[in-house]
Amino acid sequence: MKLVENTTAATDKFTTTEEKDGEDACRTRNVFQAQFDEAADAVEELNLIPPLNFSMVDNGIFRSGFPDPANFSFLQTLGLRSIIYLCPEPYPESNVQFLKSNGITLFQFGIEGNKRDNFDHDMKPLSLIFLALLGFFHLIDSYFNGPLCLFRVVVVVEPFVIIPDQKIRKALNVLLDEKNHPVLIHCKRGKHRTGCLVGCLRKLQKWCLTSIFDEYQRFAAAKARVSDQRFMEIFDVSSFSHVPMSFSCSSR
Repeated sequence: MKLVENTTAATDKFTTTEEKDGEDACRTRNVFQAQFDEAADAVEELNLIPPLNFSMVDNGIFRSGFPDPANFSFLQTLGLRSIIYLCPEPYPESNVQFLKSNGITLFQFGIEGNKRDNFDHDMKPLSLIFLALLGFFHLIDSYFNGPLCLFRVVVVVEPFVIIPDQKIRKALNVLLDEKNHPVLIHCKRGKHRTGCLVGCLRKLQKWCLTSIFDEYQRFAAAKARVSDQRFMEIFDVSSFSHVPMSFSCSSR
């Protein structure tokens, strides 16, 4: 009988201790959960979402795709003084209001970016005629079983946008002026037009072409254009040689 009483008492004591430990663990979990929820609410409240393809180019220079209202809180953290916009379309009213409220100057250099439309309307008739002539000569050549033509031509037509040299030069002048920093460069996707301007800056910073093309392709990926890389390759930076670049930290 005594043994049973002791066992019962021990069991009661164990149960009481177990319940207490459970309450402490539960209380600890609740504290951690409350702290996590508070941190999550703070992050959600800040809503710091960078624009598409956002990246730092150099001290005070950034690049991205077209920012929308969801990105405004993030852009405010950059303390921007100016934006270099490389599309011909008017800036949306919501973006204009954001610039005004934050004292940001907009520099617009409209460069056409719809390569498919340009190709379809301007190049397609000529290309069809040229390809028809090639087919005609190939047919005759096959009929006579010999090389009737003096030479064969293999044509690979890349629909392209002609990057206007003067607009890139004007945009580069704005970009190099430290009074405009911090500055954000953007087009629609932050790939081609933005990539060309950044590539020309890299030439001025004496990057080798391999590094310039690697950076361009990292953003353009499968959409990389040979015509863009050709433009960067032949772009003459000699007229900018007198411009100081004390902001530069990424020369190679």
